[in-house]
Amino acid sequence: MSDLAQVASWTGKTAPAFSPDGLVRAIAEIRQPIHVVRDGARGVIGVALGGDVGRDASPPHPVLGSLPPLYPEWLGDRSFNETHGVRFPYVAGAMANGIATSDLVIAMARAKMLGFFGSAGLTPDQVIAGLDRIEAGLPAGAAYGANLIHSPNEPELERAVSDLFVRRCVRRVSASAYMDVTSALVRYAVSGIRVVDGEIKRDNYVFAKVSRPEVARRMMSPAPTAMLNALVAEGAITEAEAALAKRVPIAEDITVESDSGGHTDNQPLGAVFPIITKLRDELVQKFGYSRPVRVGAAGGLGTPTSVASAFALGAAYVLTGSVNQGAIESGLSPQGKKLLAQASLADVIMAPAADMFELGVKVQVLKRGTMFGPRALRLYDAYVNHASLEAMPDAYRQKLERQVLGETVDSIWERTAAFFKERDPRELERAEREPKHKMALVFRWYLGLSSKWAIAGHPERRLDFQIWCGPAMGAFNDWTKGTFLEEPESRNVVQIAYNLLEGAAVITRAQQLRTYGVPVPSTAFRFVPRPLS
Repeated sequence: MSDLAQVASWTGKTAPAFSPDGLVRAIAEIRQPIHVVRDGARGVIGVALGGDVGRDASPPHPVLGSLPPLYPEWLGDRSFNETHGVRFPYVAGAMANGIATSDLVIAMARAKMLGFFGSAGLTPDQVIAGLDRIEAGLPAGAAYGANLIHSPNEPELERAVSDLFVRRCVRRVSASAYMDVTSALVRYAVSGIRVVDGEIKRDNYVFAKVSRPEVARRMMSPAPTAMLNALVAEGAITEAEAALAKRVPIAEDITVESDSGGHTDNQPLGAVFPIITKLRDELVQKFGYSRPVRVGAAGGLGTPTSVASAFALGAAYVLTGSVNQGAIESGLSPQGKKLLAQASLADVIMAPAADMFELGVKVQVLKRGTMFGPRALRLYDAYVNHASLEAMPDAYRQKLERQVLGETVDSIWERTAAFFKERDPRELERAEREPKHKMALVFRWYLGLSSKWAIAGHPERRLDFQIWCGPAMGAFNDWTKGTFLEEPESRNVVQIAYNLLEGAAVITRAQQLRTYGVPVPSTAFRFVPRPLS
């Protein structure tokens, strides 16, 4: 660089920037080449946009370094954009129960980003209706995906949804809440795999959400041979597909989920991400994969700074969740969106998960404006400390009915039994044998419906709204305060994405220039949201 400074100089129509305000304005012009220059008279370092770099024996503005244009499209792994046919390395995650609506997915796809339909918690008929709407709203081949959630209590439902995605040619699934691989997931991942011109091609892509190395290892490894053989025996996959499946990972896109809304281990991204990427590199070498395995980041991504930091860690793409739940395309009720818009950084709480209640699994939810979190924790405490509903003291049970459930245990059980008589009679048979399981089903009635009350906006159940939310929501609200994105009515999912990416690019440029010795003002690391196209 010192040799370059002696022989290269910058000339241009606009004067270089040396003042703090001038530096901030220049740094924001990310789509222009930028040069680090020195004022020959004063010796101070600044930046110059565009212009020409040439040779001069005594240059007025010696050049210390140059950076090419920087586009938000380039922040992640180029193979992500190429593989999935998108312009931006940005994903809107699958928020369950249809909160990530068909309209949200369509909006993302039209903006050349990737959105996942929130099919978890929906019936197959509801999933079909959602897919119909997406396909009607998008041209053939447009990139989108849907959620395939691990359902340990309902493996038949998981298999049915997986089969549906294969039949409907849904090319991407977000695999969430998995602690181990299942045959339903493997069947989807390897269906259609083949060799074309000597290279392995696959039709279906699994985006596996992980927060633990042991789960990541399973997802980045080939499918278990025994599971593949069983699927061949069932006629679910072909022998050729099973053979090729041993040469590729189950998932080629691994989403490292840190402190997020919903199911989460509350991991700091900076701690878990390097571990997963190191494991990825080891497995790629071990199995000799010929196709790239990408690692993306999710959880806590509610500001441009956090998005920039994720890309700086090496993320191939970023995935947002909580902040999209408050968008106008989200399926959450207006009342729920208003509560989210008021959340601050600490307004979250861990509460029992409806789908894995008996395992003690928890989800992160909104605390401010709702009593769901404390009430759900009271139910789990009652479950742990009592053998059955009948074993509870009458006064204790009545207090739960009055202060938490909002109905009598008998009335809840009557409707729960009617539901499982149609959905899965084996649950009723188990409840007959195991009184504690009956208690779990009653409590899961509240945990399951509370999220639906938030979606529907039931006013009489406002204090029972279960709204999945991580700290990113509070950070997002703080960032957007006083801007066009402050009010829920203005929170368009594409504008949220554009601003997060644009801001991340500006912050990345600021950090690049700081490493070149430019005295970058702290204000250059703050990006104010504005309408973008």
